[in-house]
Amino acid sequence: MTTRAHLKECIMIHTLMTFFLYCTIFNYVMVTVWFVWFYFNHDALYRLHTRWFKLTVEQFDMLMYGGMGLYKLGVLLFNVAPLLALWLME
Repeated sequence: MTTRAHLKECIMIHTLMTFFLYCTIFNYVMVTVWFVWFYFNHDALYRLHTRWFKLTVEQFDMLMYGGMGLYKLGVLLFNVAPLLALWLME
């Protein structure tokens, strides 16, 4: 591999690392906002969602926490794992 091609590859890896880092930060901020919103506005959110769905408070809480957990799992799988792989390649 020529020096120029190697330099382009390094720049591309660095750009991808920066992209995945910003995606990770953004997504963890989103899940934190979701949690804070859920924590401080639980009753209002529950009333809003029970207009459309018949849910008990326990079901609603389970869906919210399950959704947050699934979201965090997606962030780990689609943001953090590629970031770590690129970091190991560098």
